[in-house]
Amino acid sequence: MLEKARALLWIVLALCALGAHAQRDPGQIIQELQKLAWQRAPGDGNIGTRAKIRIAEGYSFLDERNTRRFLELMGNPPRDGHYLIAPANLDWFAVFSFDPVGYVKDDEKIDAAALLESLKKGDGPGNDERKRLGMSPIYTDGWHVPPHYDSGTKRLEWGMRLRDDQGGLHVNYTSRLLGRSGVMSAILVSSPQTLNVDVKAFNGALAGYQFVAGEKYAEFKSGDKIAEYGLAALVVGGAAAAAAKAGLFKSLGKFLWVIIGGALMGGWALLKRFFGRRREVKPGPPPSPGQL
Repeated sequence: MLEKARALLWIVLALCALGAHAQRDPGQIIQELQKLAWQRAPGDGNIGTRAKIRIAEGYSFLDERNTRRFLELMGNPPRDGHYLIAPANLDWFAVFSFDPVGYVKDDEKIDAAALLESLKKGDGPGNDERKRLGMSPIYTDGWHVPPHYDSGTKRLEWGMRLRDDQGGLHVNYTSRLLGRSGVMSAILVSSPQTLNVDVKAFNGALAGYQFVAGEKYAEFKSGDKIAEYGLAALVVGGAAAAAAKAGLFKSLGKFLWVIIGGALMGGWALLKRFFGRRREVKPGPPPSPGQL
């Protein structure tokens, strides 16, 4: 509990030092974080009605309402239909959301170079949309881990390096888990410096993930809804690819950064940069364990 208290204090210090929520009382932010209904081990976290994830020792889970609030506290637009899992020390977190697009056929080859080119072309219109939302620009830097698909686990994964307008690099590591009626997105928010370690922990957490009965990929039946796109389109946001296919390229950028970057960069990406310098800072005493 003391470890989490320290993590909460670092969140507040980082937000204040970096200007996010600069006008808010740090004590108030701590209180709001403490109010979140963190579900801890042992038990399962229900990801809507489609899936569940085992909450291992040392991890915590947030339901839809509390994840929405968490994202707000991290300086990101609030989103419905999202669920969160994180280690107790909050070194990283992962957000789940489900898209009922139907059964995605997994027989498509992935051209990572072509996908990267498409993503970079979306930077301009994507950042126009972020500007409209009052958010700082984000630019595609390249693959940290190229997209790859595991036919055994029915999981598509990739790591995208994103660059902010100050030249800082951040990484969103994404997993798409294929189900019978759609795709579960699990986005790991980490940093380039700790990503390799965090991905191992993230994949360990995903070992406890499963679709509920009736929603598993192998349970597909004739007559089920088939998605209009395949694996490659999932990398650029699914709906974004559909817009591009229809010739609405400007919409591609809008979808792209709302889906991939919009909800998850914000305060946490800057927070991780601050964490890298935290040993230089001498904060006051953290809240006592009894306060949590």
